[in-house]
Amino acid sequence: MALDLDSPQEARRVLDALPGLRWAKVGPMLLLAGGWDLVAELKGRGIRVFLDLKWHDIPHAVAGAVAAAARLGVDLVTVHALGGEEMVRAAVAARGKTRVAGVTVLTSHSAASLAAALGRPTVELAGEVERLARMLLAAGVDAVVTSPEEIGVVRSVAGPDTWIVVPGIRPPFAEVGDQRRTATPEAAVAAGATHLVVGRPIVRAKDPRKVYQGLCDAIG
Repeated sequence: MALDLDSPQEARRVLDALPGLRWAKVGPMLLLAGGWDLVAELKGRGIRVFLDLKWHDIPHAVAGAVAAAARLGVDLVTVHALGGEEMVRAAVAARGKTRVAGVTVLTSHSAASLAAALGRPTVELAGEVERLARMLLAAGVDAVVTSPEEIGVVRSVAGPDTWIVVPGIRPPFAEVGDQRRTATPEAAVAAGATHLVVGRPIVRAKDPRKVYQGLCDAIG
C-alpha cells in the first residue's frame, strides 16, 4: 500500500487501522516529513518497505543512495529507466539484499505528454515501455514498474519470474486523479501484475480497513 500522506501522524493512523499490512510504499513526501525514523518504525511493525524515490542521477550518486537504503533495511527501491543502463547497473551492483525496481513510463503520462517530454513528434507508449523494460532487465533489475496498460508487454519480455509492480490501480468507486493509465486490481492481476500499488483509494477512505480488505478479497 502507498502511504502517500503528508505526515507521520497520518501514516500511523492508517497503519493502526491495517494490522495485516505486509508492504508500505514510502515516497518523497512522507520520507521528508517522517525521516528515516519512520522507515525504522515500519520495519519494527514487521512491514516491508518499498522506498519509491525513482532515483535518476549520475551512477555514483544512485549507487550510494541504494547502498544507504540497503543498510537501513529497505526491501525495495526504485530507479528511473531514463537514467540509463550504466546508472541502473550501478544501482543493481550496490543493492545488497535490497531489490531494485526500474520505472519505465509514469502512469501520469499520456502518449502526447511523454512525446513532449522527450522532444519527439509522437511516441507509442507500449513500444517505449518495452524498450525501457528490455534495458532494465539487461541491467539486472529485480522488478519492472509499469502502468496497467503495459503489463502484458512487460511480461512478454521479462519472463515468468520477474516482479511486475503496477501503480495506477483504481477500484471502480475511486477517482482516477492525476493517473492517465489505470485499471482495477482484478484486471491488473489477471494481466500478470505481481505487486499492486494502491494509495489514495485507501488512505483517503473514511474506513481504510474496509477498503483495504475489499481490495485483498477482490484479488484473492
